[in-house]
Amino acid sequence: MKVCVTKAFTFDAAHNLINYKGKCEALHGHTYRLEVTVCGKAGQLDNGLLMDFGDLKELVSREVLSKLDHSYLNDHFEQPSTELIAMWIFETLKPHVEKLGLTLTSVKLFETATSWVEIREEA
Repeated sequence: MKVCVTKAFTFDAAHNLINYKGKCEALHGHTYRLEVTVCGKAGQLDNGLLMDFGDLKELVSREVLSKLDHSYLNDHFEQPSTELIAMWIFETLKPHVEKLGLTLTSVKLFETATSWVEIREEA
């Protein structure tokens, strides 16, 4: 049986898309919503926990939010699209989660309440 733990976060950041014709070409900001899901086998449960929510929060805060929250995303990404940001988050967190013997299964990054990107571990 597979057990998964998901933690949600928010962060604020500004960006503008390069060589894009439309509203997002201009400087603007978002309150992003980030959902990170890690999974493992039920046999990995330690004291009933796969991964403590507080430990997942500390990991994401240290590796992702400390860099992106209240930042100008163009300083971090050549093209700060939601897709590329979500891919970076996934690749940044993956080795840390794997060191714990778990799998980073999904990263969802919401640009708005109705628009998001999801990056999933390939089978």
